[in-house]
Amino acid sequence: MWRIGCIALGALLSAPACALTQAAQAVVAAPDKVLVVGQRPGPGLWKISKGDHVLWVFAAYAPLPVQMQWRSQQVEAIVAQSQQYLAPPTAGTHVGLWKGLQLLPHVVGMRKNPGGAMLRDTVPADVYARWLVLKAKYGVGDEAESERPIFAAQTLYSAGLRHAGLSNNDDVAKAVGALVKKNKLKVMYSNVVLELADPAKTLKDFKTGSIDDAACFAKTIETLETDIDAMRMRANAWAKGDLGLMRTLDFADRDAACKSAMESSAAVWDGLGLQGTQRRMRKLWLEAADNALANNSTTFAMLKLDTLLKTDGLMADLQAKGYAVQAPD
Repeated sequence: MWRIGCIALGALLSAPACALTQAAQAVVAAPDKVLVVGQRPGPGLWKISKGDHVLWVFAAYAPLPVQMQWRSQQVEAIVAQSQQYLAPPTAGTHVGLWKGLQLLPHVVGMRKNPGGAMLRDTVPADVYARWLVLKAKYGVGDEAESERPIFAAQTLYSAGLRHAGLSNNDDVAKAVGALVKKNKLKVMYSNVVLELADPAKTLKDFKTGSIDDAACFAKTIETLETDIDAMRMRANAWAKGDLGLMRTLDFADRDAACKSAMESSAAVWDGLGLQGTQRRMRKLWLEAADNALANNSTTFAMLKLDTLLKTDGLMADLQAKGYAVQAPD
């Protein structure tokens, strides 16, 4: 599966009962700003039911504390009794081996600004000055100065998370995948395959075309300046299963700004045919959920937490279909 830059669109749609040891309950310092460590369960599961058929949905979230290990006895028990695993909806593109080899020369330099422009030439002077402060704080190298704002922003954001003791690694998803494999569950997918009519042209056009990524860059700067403590609080709340607290915290819209920036590329939008992708992913996932609830006594699924908390999200769609939807306490 080939994916172009940061446009892997999967997960865009996209337990309470673990006995924890004292060590697992430890924190490094004050609970507001310091991260939990040790083994943590994450939140409880959403329960969607139709008669005695149940779809259990686990809420994935990132970033999470680097020194936290996830384990949920509730998830382990549900997976063990499930007939199928409903994977998060995704969208992506794949090409054959030969076409993939042909793409390689065009992938090289994809992160660079067209025409050799430097970062200082492509973002407002005041925002660039704030970038320099954070760049020095987080130890970002000078190679980022030649990158497009969206990629420089990602480099800075990753460095900022590491500095804060947070990580966007998909360790929880890997652990869930290991449980699914251990229990030999059949996996149901709701993937939207985006066809590249001319992969080499798409990448070449992307390298030379414009991207409206100023908002992504500025929002990343703002997030790192003002939202680090809130990110720690959200990470702690997820780790401890405190959904009540998470519902009171605003989710930073950096990801939305950067997703919009990538979609502003005509090469990406037209080359991949992105029109209606999120609607298609949502439709496919709901169809898979219908199928699971009709045919399985127990199904396990995973979605992004912000998707589950949305009042107009997939849980609302399932309620509208007549299913009983119960959020965890």
